[in-house]
Amino acid sequence: MSLHSLIKPDSWLILRVPSVPLKCIEIKPNTIIDVGKQGSFPSNLLLGRPYYYTYEILEKRAGEAYSRLRIVPPSELNAEIVAEDEATSGGESRGEPATPGSNDVYGESGTAMKTNRLTVDAPSRQALTQTDIEELKKTAAGQDIIDKILANHAALDEKTQFSKAKYLVRKRAKYLRRFTVLPMEVGGLMEHIGEKEPGRILEMREETLGLVGAWSNAHVVEEEMEKRENSAEQKPITGGRWLVVDETGGLVVAALAERMGLLQMPGNEDEAETAHKTRHPTNGDVTHPDADGDVHMESVPAAQANGHTPPPPSDPNPIIHTDFPLPATSNAITLLHPAVQPNISLLKHFAYDANLPSPDHPLHTHLKTLSWLQLLHPEDDPTYREPPLVAEQELSKWKSGKRGAYFKKRRRWERCRAIVDETRGGGFEGLVIASNMDPTSILPHTISLIRGGGHVVIYSPTPEPLVKVMDLYSKERRTAFTEFQASHPTDTPIDADDFPVDPLLLLAPTLQSSRARAWQCLPGRTHPMMTSKGGPEGYVFTARRVMPIQGGVEARGKYAGGKLKRRKKDAAVAGAVAAGEVGGDVGVSVEVGV
Repeated sequence: MSLHSLIKPDSWLILRVPSVPLKCIEIKPNTIIDVGKQGSFPSNLLLGRPYYYTYEILEKRAGEAYSRLRIVPPSELNAEIVAEDEATSGGESRGEPATPGSNDVYGESGTAMKTNRLTVDAPSRQALTQTDIEELKKTAAGQDIIDKILANHAALDEKTQFSKAKYLVRKRAKYLRRFTVLPMEVGGLMEHIGEKEPGRILEMREETLGLVGAWSNAHVVEEEMEKRENSAEQKPITGGRWLVVDETGGLVVAALAERMGLLQMPGNEDEAETAHKTRHPTNGDVTHPDADGDVHMESVPAAQANGHTPPPPSDPNPIIHTDFPLPATSNAITLLHPAVQPNISLLKHFAYDANLPSPDHPLHTHLKTLSWLQLLHPEDDPTYREPPLVAEQELSKWKSGKRGAYFKKRRRWERCRAIVDETRGGGFEGLVIASNMDPTSILPHTISLIRGGGHVVIYSPTPEPLVKVMDLYSKERRTAFTEFQASHPTDTPIDADDFPVDPLLLLAPTLQSSRARAWQCLPGRTHPMMTSKGGPEGYVFTARRVMPIQGGVEARGKYAGGKLKRRKKDAAVAGAVAAGEVGGDVGVSVEVGV
């Protein structure tokens, strides 16, 4: 069964509601989920059910404490599309012909099409008052309310087909109490935060994040083993490591982890299936139309909605501490941060809490964090210093609490030392930067950690910082740096104002941007949206890490030697003929070839 098949307790999900932007919630057993104007319902009604279903909140029955949910079948969701396709296939036109007049608009076929120029859309043309509509809400369903509103509209026939469609969209968003359950993904989370707090993610858009992930070349790297020659010892290949400087709350880390197969915690779908099969009807039931045969589901009991299984029997094996495990050596992400603790709060939406991580989550061992102090001056960091060793005889005299704190401190030091030493050793596949810091202050300390051929990707909301980086690694700057090295002794200090970074370390610097514009897709009315969200465009700098050769480069070979030789001989013969040294009746032999 797929990862996003059933809704589990204590997981984050997205509700797509027609009238409001995406709603991000954490579903907990035995709680009430509020969907705004649409209403509220018990969370137990969604536990153990599939994603991507559309639900409708029904009115409370007599004696019920909470509203029920109805699964909207696909036949009802797509009824209008099917009817429109059938009408089109039957030879009917999408346009509505009208009596020719001065205000008519003529289509491509020359037929006069109906317009809204003479339509007066006034509230007085609706026979139902607001009081009548409020009374209908208490007794009728949302679709029944819409049907009565349409039946009591005096000017509905004057509207064009497109006006009717837009009118129905507004009424459905207002009166249909429906929502769609979507799994938590990077794209949905980005859309949710971009509507409320775009500055939290540096106003990064989904297409820009896709560029960052694509150019970083982040992918799954399985840890393999290679055998040393003449030895049975096996050594793991420490590849597939990416260095990240992320100040978007963990959004860039989440995007890279998704590409590397580390974002989602491997779940046990059997627990959700067992909870789904052992339910019994309760007050909050989910109804469905049996005649359509599209969906058939049972309800969730409140007592068994927690989704937890009984604890397993005691394990005779010794306890393995998972609070500070040794980091993975392959397919890992190393996060550099300026504070004591990294800001990766957005990872909580994917079941990873940095303060209390789950040992089963892949990021627990594949996400390694260290501060700039630990990278540049590890001896000044107290966590990197080794705690004093205590003899076994002395440990045996300590209380269990003090002894446990001692071993925990040792495990934390071992993990910190392994991360810092591995990071300072370099060999990363790529470098990804999304920070408010000046890139020229980050690159001198991180470029040397990337292996040859690695990818360097920098995101910035504005182009000015990246234009400066482009100039520092340009061909002209690289030529000037080479000439400076050739004309000065090796021990001559380099001017930091002219060369703040080594321009020989990056090749093919490129600056690019991408913006996907939203389109309206309607029959005969497909065009870009007239209004869209503003804000910075967002720019991405990309380059490849190269290893400059030590010493001079001597070119050898006979490149284009034959052509050059022929040109010289032809020029010599032409000059001799022009000077009269060679007669016209004297044959001239020109050697052709190499």
